[in-house]
Amino acid sequence: MQTLLNLLAGVSLLVWGTHIVRTGILRLYGADLRRVLRRSISRRLTALLAGLAVTGLIQSSTATALIVAAFAGQGLISTAPALAVMLGADIGTSLVTVVLSFDLSWLAPLLIFTGVTLFLARQATNVGRFGRILIGLGLIIFALQWIAVAAQPFVQAAGVKVIFASLTGDVLLDLLVAALFTILCYSSLAVVLLTATLASLSMLSLPVALGLVLGANLGSGLLGMLSTLRSPPEARRVTLGNFLFKLIGCVLAIPLLPHVHGWIEGLALDPAREVVLFHLAFNVALALLFIFWTEQIARVACRLLPDKPAAEDPAKPRNLDPSALDTPPLAIANAAREAMRIGDVIEDMLTGMLAVIRTNDRALSERLRKKDDVVDELYTAVKLYLTQISREALEEREGRRWADIVSFTINLEQVGDIIERVLTDIEDKKIGKQRNFSEAGMHEICDLHARLVANLRLGMSVFLHGELKSAQELLAQKVLFRDLERAYADSHLGRLAGNTLESIETSSLHLDLISDFKRINSHICSIAYPILEEAGVLARTRLKSPEAAPAPPDDDPVPAAHAGRKNDWPKRKTKPA
Repeated sequence: MQTLLNLLAGVSLLVWGTHIVRTGILRLYGADLRRVLRRSISRRLTALLAGLAVTGLIQSSTATALIVAAFAGQGLISTAPALAVMLGADIGTSLVTVVLSFDLSWLAPLLIFTGVTLFLARQATNVGRFGRILIGLGLIIFALQWIAVAAQPFVQAAGVKVIFASLTGDVLLDLLVAALFTILCYSSLAVVLLTATLASLSMLSLPVALGLVLGANLGSGLLGMLSTLRSPPEARRVTLGNFLFKLIGCVLAIPLLPHVHGWIEGLALDPAREVVLFHLAFNVALALLFIFWTEQIARVACRLLPDKPAAEDPAKPRNLDPSALDTPPLAIANAAREAMRIGDVIEDMLTGMLAVIRTNDRALSERLRKKDDVVDELYTAVKLYLTQISREALEEREGRRWADIVSFTINLEQVGDIIERVLTDIEDKKIGKQRNFSEAGMHEICDLHARLVANLRLGMSVFLHGELKSAQELLAQKVLFRDLERAYADSHLGRLAGNTLESIETSSLHLDLISDFKRINSHICSIAYPILEEAGVLARTRLKSPEAAPAPPDDDPVPAAHAGRKNDWPKRKTKPA
């Protein structure tokens, strides 16, 4: 039992080491690797080489498949170039397998010691993250040694001989076993290395080992498809096409295995070397065979996975790709795109609100109020998606963007709630009682509404691009809007003193409406605070002097960390958002 546990521990350590290296490199160099892939898709050969290089670093063709599939899902790359990238990715993981099959026992202690030292000394920096990658590489090499030692007692065990005797060269059985094991391990690299190690210990015959290698490749294709099940069809076509490459390759290779077996035996190499070289040769042959057939395979994938109908549930997220969560920068970009969708829904609600005020259209008001449910569902989806991103793996800039998205969506969700309440008040106090604003009052409402829509669009631009000048302009609009709200409130009170009938009938609604407009504007302008704070242009307090007494609160939803600009802002204390 102890021997079995040691072997299982070695296999687990091998899988864990490949996971650490893959995630570590994606987190540290993910943005650069994505940039390389995006710029290398113009020609088949460059796309293939880019896939080879990226996969050689992250040691996982599945991880590369998820990155490329995410690009395809966002419309950044078409299916045919993405498939060329995947052909290179399969060669890349095969080359990594060949390198790791050498005797690197002297390197494992050095990598682990150096990696742990760097990680503990500079854990929150890129140096510490690079140390984590070195730890993973050391664990892979150490795990291979562990498996070799732990498997020695199994060579003479009668029960184990019976188990491996069941793998008598039935290629279909070998394919199935290796494919399932690859899916369970989430790594074809680990399965091929394990197969090579067992072959070197004479626990597997060469025909069985070759069948297991084919199964590991097929399992890698299945793994990519399973990982993108919840992705849009454009993304799933990439993993489907890659699976078709491997499936066709296995079908063509099975009849040739007896000839390949005889040719490999004639080389008189070490069994482990024979296994990894066959793995490399298989993927190189696939690349040479299919590099000029990517367009045809892409068309087949498009027929099997057609585009979804245009009509979809508006409350269903479109950009929150789960497969991107292993690449935090890409996941953050997806969350930002979905947050902009929330902004679009808010803009529709805001622009439609003026039509309701003008025309007393109750049906339109009800449709707009239902859109707040869409805002709430999208907000919840973005929030939950962001919580699945490991903040420890984020760089400082990415961490700030994470916080900006959270703040942006919170403010938009609160704006949606205010608009819904305003529409309810309009239905009850204006439409239900058949009342109208005075001409002057309607002019003031239209003026504030137009400024509100313009500020919302400016705020979305600030969130998207993070320009300091635009953020300063948005904050200046906040001061102007507040002054207009006060002026229009005074003007309305003047009309009441003049006994204007419409103003008297709609007084409560009018004052509430312009006050709610100011609240909405304050939430929109809060988008500027992170940019201004990062630029160091926000003052710590609005008070003229430390001795100044606190003033009554107003409705500006300004966090305490963004207390305002000295000498420019009002002297009233704000309440938090």
